[in-house]
Amino acid sequence: MKEIPQITPRAAAALVRSGDRVLVGGFGMTGNPTQVLHALAETDVRGLTYIANNVGEPGLGGGRMLRNGQISRAIGSFFTSNPEAVAAAQSGEIQFEVMPQGTMVEAIRAGGAGLGGFYTPTAAGTALAEGRETKWIGGREHVFQPALRADVALVRAWSADKTGNLVYRMTEQNFNRVMATAADLVIAEVEECLPAGTLPPESIHTPGCFVDYLVPVQTSAADLGTSATIEDSGKRAGDVRMRLARRALAELKPGDIVNLGVGIPTLVADLITPAHGIVLHTENGMLGVGPSPESGGAMEYPVNASKIPVTALPGSSYFDSADSFAMIRGGHVDAAIMGGLQVDEQGNLANWAAPGRPLLGVGGAMDLASGAKRLIVTMTHASRDGQPKIVPRCTLPLTATGAVDVVITELAVFRFVGKRLTLTELMPGATLAEVEAGTSARFGILLDGCC
Repeated sequence: MKEIPQITPRAAAALVRSGDRVLVGGFGMTGNPTQVLHALAETDVRGLTYIANNVGEPGLGGGRMLRNGQISRAIGSFFTSNPEAVAAAQSGEIQFEVMPQGTMVEAIRAGGAGLGGFYTPTAAGTALAEGRETKWIGGREHVFQPALRADVALVRAWSADKTGNLVYRMTEQNFNRVMATAADLVIAEVEECLPAGTLPPESIHTPGCFVDYLVPVQTSAADLGTSATIEDSGKRAGDVRMRLARRALAELKPGDIVNLGVGIPTLVADLITPAHGIVLHTENGMLGVGPSPESGGAMEYPVNASKIPVTALPGSSYFDSADSFAMIRGGHVDAAIMGGLQVDEQGNLANWAAPGRPLLGVGGAMDLASGAKRLIVTMTHASRDGQPKIVPRCTLPLTATGAVDVVITELAVFRFVGKRLTLTELMPGATLAEVEAGTSARFGILLDGCC
């Protein structure tokens, strides 16, 4: 069989030309071709369109190229994880396009499969659908998304053989698998390169026909940024946050497949025991997420959608981001628990753009809010400036329309009963008067002992 050339990071960087559209694998810094990107940062290549979930971390991966002014345009779903990318977008240093994470990965898959595009219900009725072609299919509004392809794809795999077959480790499949199919030139940074026949054919994730060059390099903790150790994850668990997490857990039932959004919802993972019988799903490609480890990081463990190292429970499985979002849109996720900035009387959710901040970080929120069978929102009852967050009509950019089923705050639990926002429970220590004073939306009341 044909052997794929093995080259150095510097030689790989020399294959990228100014003005190229470049697909870059990884979720955060896991599965990210960091050393090829750092070699590219040492070149005089400019005017790149950088297509990735996010633009690395400050000074790391694509973040180093951003500092050098090599990126003129970025297409991604979560730029807010890098404050320097936010500053560059706000100043006009780079042009940017924000896409829902599931739409983005599916657009890349379509590009790799030779398709022109597809219709998706994700983002219908939101700011990201403005000016786009829409169509009603099966009673739901869908938004047309053209396919995405690039000149070059830079991906990261753990193992390769000399014919170019690739195997990814744990949650490092993420965007890498589809990106390896959707570019004219594919360069794979790999941890090890083995003789042909060493990798069992049934274990291969990316067949060698997609790969043009292999770059064997060793990963270090320095390449993994904030995922390198659990101590760097920034996970915080105050009393209020934990109360909301415990109450959200009570909404789940044995056998549920559940996705946890960033922030308060991630704390639910640490409360789940085997006795609960709940299977946690994460957008970057895992079923069976367990609690965070006591120590260690992404060299030893998978990461969740918050890029925090987690454990894998017995029966866990790994897959790529395209399959993960197909599960979400296909109705295979029973519940999503998400944070919120506003929920209104119509069950609309706004949670991806804070007041006065640019629209730069939607992530997987739109896909989850519109695709999960049940949407549970956990949030504080009021904003930091004391304004109600349960409102007559959302004034912030919408995440999804008519999608919310349950709202849990430190004061109360609301449900949509017959499509009407309804107070069904007071949290310990809270009073009805407090809830009424802190809620600007109209709501019904179905409390024990109250009409």
